[in-house]
Amino acid sequence: MTAIRELKKQLRQSALARRDALDLGWRIEVATDMAAEADELAIEPGTVVSGFWPMRSEVDIRPLMMELASRGARLCLPAILDRETIVFRELVRGAPMIDMGFGTLGPDERAAVLEPPVMLVPLAAYDAHGNRIGYGAGHYDRAIARLREKGLAARLVGIAFDCQRVDAIPAEAHDVPLDAIWTESGLRPFPLD
Repeated sequence: MTAIRELKKQLRQSALARRDALDLGWRIEVATDMAAEADELAIEPGTVVSGFWPMRSEVDIRPLMMELASRGARLCLPAILDRETIVFRELVRGAPMIDMGFGTLGPDERAAVLEPPVMLVPLAAYDAHGNRIGYGAGHYDRAIARLREKGLAARLVGIAFDCQRVDAIPAEAHDVPLDAIWTESGLRPFPLD
């Protein structure tokens, strides 16, 4: 088990270093392109979509989320309740936002808690089979597991840059694979070629 965690740590660090080295202007162009290609997600009006507030050098999906909202999607963001739990609170224009830690913001406790059937998932690294490495806390894996216990199998779309792809990620029992990845190369289902 320790060897797997150490390998994941190394893969995370190297993928994040590659992501951090990307030009800021180019990253903004990628974010704008994703928003322009929102049709690729095929989101019906009224569908709840969880996004995320970008931290560090992550793809900034706020333009994409605004585009999805303009097309009738209901948006939500993760809210960290404690070291183990996140819920997804509705994101409504003009509603109060609070510090969620890690340099992110999210709706405050007055926002409705939603159960998203589509999740845009942040990540540090991914492989061709949909395995992902997050930031090490396991928040998303637990949140997805809780949704599945309720009978909800959310469509999981990883959001990343191509440079975050690694050859192989050792999957553990608690790891939940992604359905698709969206990078500057477009939205692609797993497995990748």
